[in-house]
Amino acid sequence: MNTQVTIVGAGFAGLSAAAYLAQDGYRVRILEKNEGLGGRARQFSAQGYTFDMGPSWYWMPEVFEQFFNDFGSTAAAHYELVRLDPSYEVVFGVEDRIEVPASTQELFALFEELEPGSSANLQKFLDEAEYKYRVGINEFVQKPGHSILDFADVRVFRSVFKLQMLTDMATYVRRLFKHPQLIQLLEFPVLFLGATPSNTPALYSLMNYADLKLGTWYPLGGMHKIIEGMATVARAQGVEIVSGSAVQEVTTTDGEVRSVTTADGTVYPTDVLVCAADYHHFEQELLAPQDRMYSADYWQERTMAPSSLLFYIGLDRKVPGLHHHTLFFDADFNRHAHDIYEEPVWPEDPLFYACAPSVTDPSVAPTGCENMFFLLPLAPDLDDSTERRDHYWHLMCERLARRVGFDIRPHVVYRRSYAHREFREDYNAYRGNAYGLANTLRQTAFLKPKLRSKKLRNLWYAGQLTTPGPGMPPSIISGEVAARDIKRALPVHA
Repeated sequence: MNTQVTIVGAGFAGLSAAAYLAQDGYRVRILEKNEGLGGRARQFSAQGYTFDMGPSWYWMPEVFEQFFNDFGSTAAAHYELVRLDPSYEVVFGVEDRIEVPASTQELFALFEELEPGSSANLQKFLDEAEYKYRVGINEFVQKPGHSILDFADVRVFRSVFKLQMLTDMATYVRRLFKHPQLIQLLEFPVLFLGATPSNTPALYSLMNYADLKLGTWYPLGGMHKIIEGMATVARAQGVEIVSGSAVQEVTTTDGEVRSVTTADGTVYPTDVLVCAADYHHFEQELLAPQDRMYSADYWQERTMAPSSLLFYIGLDRKVPGLHHHTLFFDADFNRHAHDIYEEPVWPEDPLFYACAPSVTDPSVAPTGCENMFFLLPLAPDLDDSTERRDHYWHLMCERLARRVGFDIRPHVVYRRSYAHREFREDYNAYRGNAYGLANTLRQTAFLKPKLRSKKLRNLWYAGQLTTPGPGMPPSIISGEVAARDIKRALPVHA
């Protein structure tokens, strides 16, 4: 019999690892805690509305395309992609907002309008961001990160300075631009990376290239269509997916995993185990102390990316003038970042994000209705109460009302909130985080929790708490990197 691989978690990383391993001839089974697949990218329906629970920004389309291409398919075979134009709107005040155009020519015109002469610096910024993106995608994120030796390749080493890993994002952006709104526009993607722009390597301007040049897209039917497509590909390779099967025990002998046991008492013997669920929970709660690589203190010292307060909202009417993505920056960006990363508290005057997929995709809401969600980035590990959630619900509704000209609250027919405690309950998320580890310099590449266990020779990890990091494209790549590393270490008939 071929080598049996058990994968814990059917999110992007788990499905990716499963498909690649099964393609190489391994027998693969995924055990998923929840009934629905996708991890944070699950989907649910209520009262005729269909809600994506997590990711809503489709960036780096070639990463998704490459995954499907590797299995003789295409993204278009599984879902229809549309490019958003404008990509999104940024609200700075009642009459002060920017629509970020899909057209590069219009983008340059926007920069010139706000800061005359800035288009030349925008070209320089995007050229450097493209270099970082290409090297990052083709070199850095493909490394398993076992040690610094993974990055000893001369091409990669020479790239360190061009990648600006030792320059922070805030300094880099301010060298090129002076207008405060342009600075905020370029810094906003790093708000979700887990550190303030002044503590985030300028390497991550690669996200601006993904945003401003490669575009913001949406798969009709919702982001969960990606998960459905990946699950179809995995099953076509022979992968078995068992949902509603939370792993509760790991049995090890002589430095190897022998089996896992799920909540219903089923024992699954295995030759290889891949944890694509929460790394911290799996290691600290399911493994015996002698099988853990890291201590409780190690995890406590990690810098986490934000958690979030989310509201899934069904309205009985349309909202005129609303865009698919709207960033509400009509508050102090630096103060909110400070309240997340420097002195973690519930913010007094937060930034937030509103998504209305029904603007693009009528199928996700009843006819004449609107499907929305609010997302407010927060520090992890905060005291989370119903009263606190209600306070921010009303605050965000009032800010939205100033933008669209009416109060949505009388038109709400469905509302569900989701924050720290649900992230813990549904995903065993460490400290209730939503986005994994912060992408600080000290938690980049080989400085992240290791992809392969040093204690159990047939245990690997994949997903947002290990290499290369959080987000949909990095998680897909993480699964592929783990699969490739397993194939090198434990060939299929070992």
